Amino acid sequence: MDRLGGVAEKERHAAGPMRVLVLGGSGFIGRHASAALQAAGCDVVVGTRDPAKARRKLLSPSPQCAFRRVRLERHLDPRSWEAVLEGVDAVVNCVGILRQRGRETYDRVHHLAPAALAAACAEGGIRLVHVSALGLRAPVRSRFLHSKRDGEDAIRACGGDWCIVRPSLLDGRGGFGARWIRRVAGWPVHALPANATGRIAALDVCDLGEALARLVVGPRMDGPSREFELGGLQERSIGEQLRAMSPRTRPPLGVKVPVWLARLASHVCDLLHVTPYSFGHYELLRFDNCPRPNRLPEVLGRLPRPVPAAEGGIIRFTSSQSKEPACRLSRHCPPTMTPKSLSWRSSSTKRSASAPTAC
Repeated sequence: MDRLGGVAEKERHAAGPMRVLVLGGSGFIGRHASAALQAAGCDVVVGTRDPAKARRKLLSPSPQCAFRRVRLERHLDPRSWEAVLEGVDAVVNCVGILRQRGRETYDRVHHLAPAALAAACAEGGIRLVHVSALGLRAPVRSRFLHSKRDGEDAIRACGGDWCIVRPSLLDGRGGFGARWIRRVAGWPVHALPANATGRIAALDVCDLGEALARLVVGPRMDGPSREFELGGLQERSIGEQLRAMSPRTRPPLGVKVPVWLARLASHVCDLLHVTPYSFGHYELLRFDNCPRPNRLPEVLGRLPRPVPAAEGGIIRFTSSQSKEPACRLSRHCPPTMTPKSLSWRSSSTKRSASAPTAC
């Protein structure tokens, strides 16, 4: 990929490291985004509900890493973001909820708070990289998916310097959903909804973290070019993905669950807050959730890493490995990323050389 323009790059380096607020920075996606940004030389501020617990969750916390207490459901007005955004050059919003709890509703966390955040970032000249999801335009009824779509619409309407990132299914150690998928892959029987015919393009969460870091430090974008659908190399149905990840020598037995039962089970899981399976996921399984087009190679400047599959399937961690960052356990994952390696520009789309202070 091309490097940024020389003059603009020198000005950004002269101004010092970019300071990036990662909302949900101690979560599955946020941990990898924070690690990638730190590797790029950025100063990371982790926005989290519980700063006291957040540090031990990070993959590679630096002594300079700062923490700010942020609960998105309480920041529904642009003015409420002023103190949170103080001294920040860019924001990566990785916050999402699988199920509602009290004031943490889909509408507040996925729509109203991101809308207020986007307006505050536009007012302050702060770059916003927002992590959303694929499949939001499908004819679905899930409030989870509708709130994600409404949040995207609000960000587009705010103006300012923003990017929207829509990843496909994520794989990696430490994720609630990824952990369950690996567990189910090891079962002798795979029971799936009869209408789960949609295809996914599973990607490594390390790749997503690196992509988010590149979007933060890259040049400003305009128009449709700032919406990124990201996925891995292989497009499979969820059944095919589970079989590919199975560690068993004999293929698991596939069982088709009647549609009415699969839908009922999704509502029960939502009600009891058990397993990642939800009504929103039930609906997503019905449709393709592959990036169109897949812009991950464009952002990374290379092909995505293969998601663990075949030849033993699931990665098994020893006790000595279990405390190591997920990215470091993969021989495909680069040990470091430099600011120069993160600077990028699409060869197919003209972009302005102006950008926030880069690291």
